[in-house]
Amino acid sequence: FQEIIDEANRPDSTIRLEKLYLAPPDQQEKIVTVICQPKIVEMFGGKSVETTSVAITQSVAPSAAPIFKTEAEQKVAKAAYEIFSQYEHLANSGMLLGEQVQKEMAAKVAKITAPMQGELAGVVEAVNVAAVVKTMTTVFVQRDNIDIPRITVVPKGEVSSGFDSFTLDTRSIQQQPTERDILLRNLRTSEQETLAASADTQTELRPENYIVRILIDFDDISYDHHADLLYYLASQMVQHLRSYLKDEREVLMVLQNQAQARLLANFIHAQMQAHHWENAVGYEVVVSKGFTELKRPVSTSSDEPVHNFRLPVADKSKIAQMLFGGFSRCLFPVLKFQSDTERVLSIVVDRDADKWFRPARGQFQLYYKWGTDQREYQPDFVAETVDAIYMLEPKARNDMEDPEVQTKKNAAVIWCKHASDHNAKHGGKPWRYLLIPHDAIAENMTLKGLAAQYIIR
Repeated sequence: FQEIIDEANRPDSTIRLEKLYLAPPDQQEKIVTVICQPKIVEMFGGKSVETTSVAITQSVAPSAAPIFKTEAEQKVAKAAYEIFSQYEHLANSGMLLGEQVQKEMAAKVAKITAPMQGELAGVVEAVNVAAVVKTMTTVFVQRDNIDIPRITVVPKGEVSSGFDSFTLDTRSIQQQPTERDILLRNLRTSEQETLAASADTQTELRPENYIVRILIDFDDISYDHHADLLYYLASQMVQHLRSYLKDEREVLMVLQNQAQARLLANFIHAQMQAHHWENAVGYEVVVSKGFTELKRPVSTSSDEPVHNFRLPVADKSKIAQMLFGGFSRCLFPVLKFQSDTERVLSIVVDRDADKWFRPARGQFQLYYKWGTDQREYQPDFVAETVDAIYMLEPKARNDMEDPEVQTKKNAAVIWCKHASDHNAKHGGKPWRYLLIPHDAIAENMTLKGLAAQYIIR
């Protein structure tokens, strides 16, 4: 405290500075934002990569010349692509090719792209809307899309939930009382005063109340149903505090400190999650969408040209900052990888899969419970072959048995089962989940070989 006061009183103290200018070093790499679109947009002259970086823009060449050459055809093709999302309630994207659906889409596209009033016949080029819609749909279904159903598991009938009684593990709790007197010093006038607070007045009838009143604020705890358990757990915490603090006054000082009491309540709530139970008459799997629009990945990258994904990277520590391209069968023109293992795996799937991509957040809406949180799980790769669709998750060998990795795996396997059941009813392919150790991934491996070894059933 005295050192701070002395420093503040120095004539050249930084406290007396009026302005402070901070500038990044000249050698710092420039970071740019990159928005990636599916490659299918190139069919009607759209940009698959949007960024302010000249280096990235110039290094991303369109995968192929637009199929639709004229501006009028491109306008119709774009409208058709945007209408696909209105039919996600169908069992799969293949149903877009049905005769009735094609007629409906062609009619909607024709209405959207009809010539504006006042445009002369013959000046605006006539387009065979039905033919363009058919071509666009065929390419979407067969080449530039992987069907990812929207799956929700909902309970049937009345649902009851609660927590079983248990003994707290308090070994890590060593909260100490803090003095509540505050010393104030005016740096301009050097005047000093003290704010004092009484620490031995118990405002609650029971010390456990300080913890219980915080616990009942959690959304998953009902005081009416869990009162006995809450006081039982809070009592264990109070007894633990009494076991190492000198007297009841120090115990109260800890409990009356709002920050410390909240920390103790959070600690209890976290342990309660392992003893949570839920009963329902049954559960129903609801598939609300047979396929979903591909989420556009938005990322930041260093301002340098896109790297060829087949070429090794000299400085592997910078991989997460790079953009990679040159893919043959990926649904997106450029991607980011978090490790060199992912880059090598992309070589395998680009060679062996019919089509593949790296899902952006929110693509699956697949969640798993971790502690008190419902976290979203996004697999690293999705690849479709002739006979199956794979979720692929490469992991460091020493992380394979990590509890959170195993929880993610369990959630993914259940999702794949539901997706496979749905596809089996509609002539689709089964989904398979692969959890692959990093040291098993090499360019000379095949997707079929990895699947044979690492499918989780």
